[in-house]
Amino acid sequence: MLDLNTTKKQPTVCIEQPGFRHHKKDNYVIHPPAGHEDTDGEEEVIQLRKLNGSPSESPSHQNLHKELLFAHKKGLLEEKPELKRVLQQRRLDLHKEQELALRPPSDLEQELRKRQQKLHEYEIAEKRRLEDQKNIPEFVRVRENLRRIQITE
Repeated sequence: MLDLNTTKKQPTVCIEQPGFRHHKKDNYVIHPPAGHEDTDGEEEVIQLRKLNGSPSESPSHQNLHKELLFAHKKGLLEEKPELKRVLQQRRLDLHKEQELALRPPSDLEQELRKRQQKLHEYEIAEKRRLEDQKNIPEFVRVRENLRRIQITE
């Protein structure tokens, strides 16, 4: 039995597990029982607990790590992490936008702007005309409608 009173530091005990992973060792820490402190004459029970963060804690994590290493060796993984790629792409896009803003507009772009401006002016004029028609008294609108009917007959 280990004398827990003499050691200040908690020792780590490695226990080999039989079976599939017999060549690997699990790390355990020896903890004294919770309710007994410095008791003489009583036999103390040693509790073994796995260390946090040990690789044998989750086999799925180990499998993932093996898969990543294998993919990296084969060259299947990209050289840059995703975050670096995205940041680099944003920088390139920003640089292209700045270059486009600095160069003068082409003839086609100028012509398209002129057409867009004319269309916008036409829409504003149409809105004004409709608002003016709404402001005209009703008897004037009816009179104009009667004139159109008389002319077409």
